[in-house]
Amino acid sequence: MADIITVDDPEDPRLRDYTGLTDVELRRKREPAEGLFIAEGEKVIRRARHAGYEMRSMLLSAKWVDVMRDVIDEVPAPVYAVSPDLAERVTGYHVHRGALASMQRKPLPTADELLGSTRRVVIMESVNDHTNIGAIFRSAAALGMDAVLLSPDCADPLYRRSVKVSMGAVFSVPYARLDTWPKGLEAVREAGFKLLALTPDEKASAIDEAAPHRLDRVALMLGAEGDGLSTKALMAADEWVRIPMAHGVDSLNVGAAAAVAFYAVATGRPENQA
Repeated sequence: MADIITVDDPEDPRLRDYTGLTDVELRRKREPAEGLFIAEGEKVIRRARHAGYEMRSMLLSAKWVDVMRDVIDEVPAPVYAVSPDLAERVTGYHVHRGALASMQRKPLPTADELLGSTRRVVIMESVNDHTNIGAIFRSAAALGMDAVLLSPDCADPLYRRSVKVSMGAVFSVPYARLDTWPKGLEAVREAGFKLLALTPDEKASAIDEAAPHRLDRVALMLGAEGDGLSTKALMAADEWVRIPMAHGVDSLNVGAAAAVAFYAVATGRPENQA
């Protein structure tokens, strides 16, 4: 059973994991280097634990102590009880959900390890917006994608905003980083995947005509909001696919486009058939 420790000093060194959560550059450097990430809200904390992440500590406002009592009783990590005002002074923002947990990261699998046991893979290039990362992971989990591969410059899926937007789905879909880009795509193709690049380019095939759900192994490539996939990434793909648009709309937000494309990739898979 964890100890509940009341803290009233925002400079208390025991709260260091939670300081400056709105400082993106600081947290992007600190969290991977120190092997931690922050889970926010009751559901996300529980999902992180269910996924096997070890808890370092919790930061709770008083009314959340009872809500999280079962977790407190099960986990030996310290629990810091603070006022909402102190939580805001420490983190840099108003903690609406009243519950934060510092979790220990796990070692990432290699791309080769994921490719050996999957059939439906998402590949992201230069997706740096944490909201989009979280939305894509949530759709990938919901629509049956097996794994995610990230180019070296993609944002951290375990950054607080990504975890929150995904509602913890980043814990459900395994992911790895490709060491080189776009050269790393060669290993994906060698593993038997067909590389489909999602692009609004009019030269691309409509995604339903490409029938990705009929392919044995498919890797769907997504680019960053606005810029899309780079020329090098497009040239490395086996086929370009697009989502047909109406009413003069030229494209969708990458998070929305990903959900539509994942559905097209998953439709017809044996586990989705009656």
